Amino acid sequence: MASGSAAKPTPADTGARRRVAVLGGNRIPFARSDGAYASASNQDMFTAALGGLVDRFGLAGEKLDAVIGGAVLKHSRDFNLIRECVLGSALSPYTPAFDLQQACGTGLQAAICAADGIAAGRYEVAAAGGVDTTSDAPLEVGNELRRTLLALRRSKSNMQRLKLIGKLPATLGVEIPANKENRTGLSMGEHQAITTKKMGIKRVDQDQLAAASHRNMAAAYDRGFFDDLVTPFQGLYRDNNLRPESSPEKLATLKPVFGAKAGDATMTAGNSTPLTDGASTVLLASEEWAAAHKLTPLAYFVDSETAAVDYVNGPDGLLMAPTYAVPRLLARNGLALQDFDFYEIHEAFASTVLCHLAAWESEEYCKERLGLDAALGAIDRSKLNVNGSSLASGHPFAATGGRIVAQAAKQIAEAKAAKKNKPVRALISICAAGGQGVAAILEA
Repeated sequence: MASGSAAKPTPADTGARRRVAVLGGNRIPFARSDGAYASASNQDMFTAALGGLVDRFGLAGEKLDAVIGGAVLKHSRDFNLIRECVLGSALSPYTPAFDLQQACGTGLQAAICAADGIAAGRYEVAAAGGVDTTSDAPLEVGNELRRTLLALRRSKSNMQRLKLIGKLPATLGVEIPANKENRTGLSMGEHQAITTKKMGIKRVDQDQLAAASHRNMAAAYDRGFFDDLVTPFQGLYRDNNLRPESSPEKLATLKPVFGAKAGDATMTAGNSTPLTDGASTVLLASEEWAAAHKLTPLAYFVDSETAAVDYVNGPDGLLMAPTYAVPRLLARNGLALQDFDFYEIHEAFASTVLCHLAAWESEEYCKERLGLDAALGAIDRSKLNVNGSSLASGHPFAATGGRIVAQAAKQIAEAKAAKKNKPVRALISICAAGGQGVAAILEA
């Protein structure tokens, strides 16, 4: 062994965790299903979003330590989706990549995975995000046809093949992806309608929150907030679900679309997110990598928490897992719910956000469900989704997390410029199918 001074210990050697910088993000405008991106694939969209990130941060030819992302709806051809997108970008082909999936939490979970790698010293720089299209949803053949076709491939003789071919007309069938929970047969909207009614969330409050989301996002676009977060794609420059003219009065005229069977239905197409296509990315790095590349962090990725609930046999609503994740995250970081400058709560439905807030304000819920000594309390609603959220932008399932992380980081950077001597924090909370929830804290 060569003599000389010992190598400097790395975070991986010492167990120390490094700070993780959020440098920025890029996404394509989100589009309502079967519209502007009807002919675009997951690979088309994520490659475009990643390409915009590469251009924005001068990463052409750069080898990243990882690109992590995923899609909820995938064709069989998408089995190595994120790596294929890397190969279609200007990044070095030596950049490794992998897919993950946690329903609507996919994008945030990808960022968490990247952040954990950087904090532990395994990565210096990584990109994370997600993509989804309901326009180009995968169609599958029925199980009987699939089994027959597989048997046909395995058959050894012409006689066997003829017998199997004779079965084909009777076994033809196509399965279209269903927007429902496998365990219950109910759609996410129907599940949320049950929780909405149980928690007494009013229609007028849902419509006000939805209108505010559109109003806030439209204003953010107008003042240029999204100029360095969004790149055009296939003729779109803004999310085409955005309705600047939306108002509680206009939303009040819409008929309910979820919960009609239970009576007192309050959830409409206007206060629920539409099916959406789109892709998002976010760039994370160590402070050392950022400094070496002369990039200023917008914020730091502090911590995260994931939770799940029993929505099948237990007392919890399908989308209530974030109410469990957030208090655990707060306790671990010595923070109160009120210790944040921004609250980025994913608007799967307006009533979902309102149910979460009501749960945290309820002493009974916090004690009996969450095991807390008291209610977490109320937040300052003026700090909620200040530049709009999913009701305005739309919600391409796996892409929402990347949008929110990049948006929150930029909000923190802007606020920090005016609040230099005090920490600025954002709490991110995303509900997901399967009774799961993901939460994170950003800070500067």
